[in-house]
Amino acid sequence: MMMDLSTLPKAGLLRRLGALFYDCLIIIAIEMIAAGVIVAALQALLKFNAISLGSYVDIADLLDNHPIWSLAYFAYLLSVWLAFYLYFWRKAGQTLGMRAWRLKLINQKGQYVSTSQVLIRLITSLFGIANFLALFGKRGLQDILAKTEVVILPQAS
Repeated sequence: MMMDLSTLPKAGLLRRLGALFYDCLIIIAIEMIAAGVIVAALQALLKFNAISLGSYVDIADLLDNHPIWSLAYFAYLLSVWLAFYLYFWRKAGQTLGMRAWRLKLINQKGQYVSTSQVLIRLITSLFGIANFLALFGKRGLQDILAKTEVVILPQAS
């Protein structure tokens, strides 16, 4: 039997922040791996003289201060962060942190969200600050703008 997710209680601020904190820990680990891949690849290119550091001290200095490399590196790390949420919210309506807190992201019909809804949510979430509307019994700003809901799933019996 299919459950009507739109009738479930809406998530409050503490649950949302708990899931966000949990997800941040996971994203930090994923970002460290993603950064390591880039640093290792650039180090290999440097070793084989395929690139040069020029006036930069090391790879980290290059990635931090070079006008093109630093922008490309930032865009890459941002895309990894966006891909995390896009993958989990589109696939199951839950990130790992949301799963731990029994939360699920749905559209207003109780179904999985679309790619455009995920992108709207991410752009308007202000890195989680938009959740503070939940303090006043409202949906988060990103949920209002993306026409989504974060609901609390019942405990498994």
